Amino acid sequence: MKITRIAIVFAAAFSLAACATDGGQKETAGTLIGAGLGGLAGSQIGSGSGKLAAVGAGVLLGAILGRETGRSLDKADRLYAERTAAQSLESAPTGATKAWKNPDSGNSGTFTPTRTYETSEGQPCRDYETTVTIDGKTEIVRGTACREPDGRWTVVN
Repeated sequence: MKITRIAIVFAAAFSLAACATDGGQKETAGTLIGAGLGGLAGSQIGSGSGKLAAVGAGVLLGAILGRETGRSLDKADRLYAERTAAQSLESAPTGATKAWKNPDSGNSGTFTPTRTYETSEGQPCRDYETTVTIDGKTEIVRGTACREPDGRWTVVN
């Protein structure tokens, strides 16, 4: 009976993970782990057919919470990259490369202002090159950001 419950928990977890294919490995792993733990917690509640409903509810709730946890780890990568870009645009000399690395995911990148100038309206702008390395694959993006009157930098192309 206990093996059957465990099989049901993992079958439900894998079914829910299949719905979470757009978030990457972290999100899928979070979904699976959360569903497994939620199902285990649910199996400790109730008896008879109520126990099966508790397992199902635990799997569902655990999967949702686990998926959000996995998704937030991807947000950490973006936070590292955005912080490095903002600092570089604001104060790094042209040609100076600043690097970032998320110690939890291993993902990393760089940001390099490549040219600094003002538009005809006097708006400060900077061309830049940024790299992002995820799972050993590096992508390079070039663009331009201009400083708004309120001090924010906005990507213009």
